Amino acid sequence: MSDRMRRRRAYAAVVAGTLGYTCLMFIWFSLPAYLSTIIDELGLSGTQAGVVAGAVPLTYIPIALFTGMVVDRVGPGRSLAAGVLIYGVAQVARSFAAGFPSLLAATLLIGVGATAITFGLPKLVSVLFPPDETGFPSSIYLVGASAGTASAFAVGRPVLGPLLGGWRALFFWSGVVAIAYGLCWFVVARRLGIDARNRAANGANAADSSLSLAAIRRDLTLVLTHRELQLVVVVGTMYLLIAHGMQGWLPTLLESRGYSPDRAGRTTSLLVAANVVGVLTVPAVADRLGVRRTALMVCGLVAGLGITGVLSSGLGLLLLGSVVVTGFGFGGLSPLIRAIPPELEGIGARLTGTAVGFIFAVGEIGGFLGPVLIGTLYDLTGSYVPGLGLLASAGLVIAVAGGVLRYRYGDS
Repeated sequence: MSDRMRRRRAYAAVVAGTLGYTCLMFIWFSLPAYLSTIIDELGLSGTQAGVVAGAVPLTYIPIALFTGMVVDRVGPGRSLAAGVLIYGVAQVARSFAAGFPSLLAATLLIGVGATAITFGLPKLVSVLFPPDETGFPSSIYLVGASAGTASAFAVGRPVLGPLLGGWRALFFWSGVVAIAYGLCWFVVARRLGIDARNRAANGANAADSSLSLAAIRRDLTLVLTHRELQLVVVVGTMYLLIAHGMQGWLPTLLESRGYSPDRAGRTTSLLVAANVVGVLTVPAVADRLGVRRTALMVCGLVAGLGITGVLSSGLGLLLLGSVVVTGFGFGGLSPLIRAIPPELEGIGARLTGTAVGFIFAVGEIGGFLGPVLIGTLYDLTGSYVPGLGLLASAGLVIAVAGGVLRYRYGDS
């Protein structure tokens, strides 16, 4: 097979796997899209709503590192299929939620499946592409993720929900679609031999693929003590604080300022559309110029500036512009924190899943706290200003961490 044909098949595999991320993010953010309705129907407090909105990131904290190690050893084919089936079943269960406990339990299960997608796709890219070419393939699946998020707000709430009969029907049928896709991906992955190529592509031996205690301890020690990776973890934590905080609460915040639910959903889709632009442009430019660390600094500052604009502006063009700037800023961060680990000395393709698992195991503390802090601070103060102020500060932390990476370890 020619190199050109291999690259085409590699990109086709990434595109096929990307649909799992699209389904996941539609399901994930179908709850924030309907949050105000669910709050009223189930009688949730602001704190309970924040906990449910942040429940998927919360799941990452205890299991992300373990999932990453399993993905490294099992391979991305079966890992992605298992993840899709789990979150599909969980979404069906969420459609029958009777109150806060059952809604929370089903949402946590969605998080279990989500970890396999989050780490399986970077692993898939690392298996199919060399380290210096992972930026654009990473953008592909992140664009698919953004498409799922945007669809939840722009299509799920205003179009599919009313057409199907409300949020419960939307949750049920989106879960069924995910289950069907998971079964299809399993067949595709087997036909392409993705897991069979995993060890060969990584240059791994039997010890590298072992789940023995000694092998796990060796890999964990290498990953957890890696100084450059630790700084990427800081960036990932602040990125997830911003991303989940803004995506989880922006529709409700806009409704509180006088937007109708449909208009709030469409405006939130602008955040996601700007995120897509950041995902596509920032890694491509950073890779071409060899400035990935500088790009981290710039994106952190841009995201913080955008959130400050949302915080300080009323309804109108300035608010819409601030939403777009925010989305572009944290959109550029998303592929960078996934593309950097495979190029780090000692990590490479073999430990990409474990390294990204480490980033999200710690980082999703920020992902969980983003929505929770906004909801809790709103309960305490009656205002969204304190929560948004924290998110804006996170952009500055990203810029500082990116600067340390650049000046201590060089740009690339």
